[in-house]
Amino acid sequence: MKKLLIAALATLMPAAPVIAQDTARDALQKAGVLDRLPAYSAAKGTAPGFVLDPAWPQPLPNNWVIGDVGGIAVDGKDHIWVLHRPRSVSSTDSGMQGAAGKDAKGNAISALGYPRPDGQLNGCCAPAPSVMEFDQAGRLVQAWGGPADPHFLERRCRPEDGCTWPAREHGIYVDHNGFVYIAGNGQAANFHGQYPWAPNFGNDSHILKFKADGTFVMQIGAAGAKGPNSNDVQGGIQGTPQPFWPSDMVADPKTNILYIADGYGNRRILMIDATSGKYIGHFGAYGQNPVIGENAGSVVYEPGQARPNETTWIQDYRAGRTKPAFFRSPVHCVKLANDGLLYVCDRGNNRVQVFKTADVGKACKNDSGEPGKCGFVGEFLVAPEAQGGGTSGTVALSADAAQSCLYVGDLANDVVYVVNRRNLTELSRVGGGGRNGGLFHWPHLMASDSQGNFYVGEVDGAARAQKFLRYGPPGCSGEGNPKVGEYQVR
Repeated sequence: MKKLLIAALATLMPAAPVIAQDTARDALQKAGVLDRLPAYSAAKGTAPGFVLDPAWPQPLPNNWVIGDVGGIAVDGKDHIWVLHRPRSVSSTDSGMQGAAGKDAKGNAISALGYPRPDGQLNGCCAPAPSVMEFDQAGRLVQAWGGPADPHFLERRCRPEDGCTWPAREHGIYVDHNGFVYIAGNGQAANFHGQYPWAPNFGNDSHILKFKADGTFVMQIGAAGAKGPNSNDVQGGIQGTPQPFWPSDMVADPKTNILYIADGYGNRRILMIDATSGKYIGHFGAYGQNPVIGENAGSVVYEPGQARPNETTWIQDYRAGRTKPAFFRSPVHCVKLANDGLLYVCDRGNNRVQVFKTADVGKACKNDSGEPGKCGFVGEFLVAPEAQGGGTSGTVALSADAAQSCLYVGDLANDVVYVVNRRNLTELSRVGGGGRNGGLFHWPHLMASDSQGNFYVGEVDGAARAQKFLRYGPPGCSGEGNPKVGEYQVR
């Protein structure tokens, strides 16, 4: 009886339309994926819109995976360079690695220090080399460097040749001549009790320069500094300055000066000759030289944490002290615009400061923060009441001739602000907190290409790089919110 009823109903119902779905593209179109991707456009004034490129980057070869992204850069060919931390990859995600040695107790462990009593864990994955170059379509062009690149540390970056790979990768930059710079902010901690990859040289206090193919060129500073010295000018190798936990860098193609965000330990921007590594100048907050104050103890920014005899940013902010005369750890990014303005991410103070490169690096006093003095141009706060990670972690510039947009990545609130560079007001936002594509978990560092797209690398377990495609206007105009990062929901 039931079969007869079903057959009768079938004769009364129209046949369901059949939609061709012969390819992956057909399946995506049928599902309306493009219509459901998060898109972001200007809320005030005029600004570019952005939408996630869900197919960037393309899958990596060799079952490689990436760990936390310590740096991201775009070169003159519009290729994207990602610096990741293979030592942050989990035991499961490095399961292809079998036993590489034994720990102090004689237990079999992998190259990352994970237990491997029965050998290889799975056939899934292994960490990729630390430096990866991608083209615009997300295809991997090359990968090299670090402990995940077989024999790289034994043959191409050897301490006896003056090359010490950092304990914790942080910051990558490709200059106008195609040289690649990387830095580190590792404290020589033994991440997992690892066997071959355990750093044993002390703190990261140096920068490495390579050719694009990974050939070592030069080291700036000496690995293993004992503590911060923000006014040191020659403590490194062959009279070069001594950084301490540096985080980012950018070169001026007109002068060949390399500006280094120095960094997690020191409280300065360090200026050196990009060819020789020799000291040119340095400055701290508001362009001051010598730099005021020093970091001490742990440098990880946490809510409620202060240095000896020093308040935290949130304590200063709530007391109305919004112009500290020093950078507070970490000095996390440095970015140069075509007009000679230099943007510095003072992440520990939830602010971005702006400098005129022609006037910085000389002896100068400006603890009151007077614009027009010591090369200091101005500053703006970013979500100043936020705690836990710092809000002004990274910046990038738009691709229009005037570079009229400044994109500011906020690690604490997991969002990117689109700021009018002329008046430093917020026009729109991209992202928000979440693990979905197009959202963020700790947007760590970012870069932009000549087409106006930007790229964001994430840390704290997010371990991914995302590409956002520009649409609409190429630049920014109009008056936005002068309170960049103002909370929208309370």
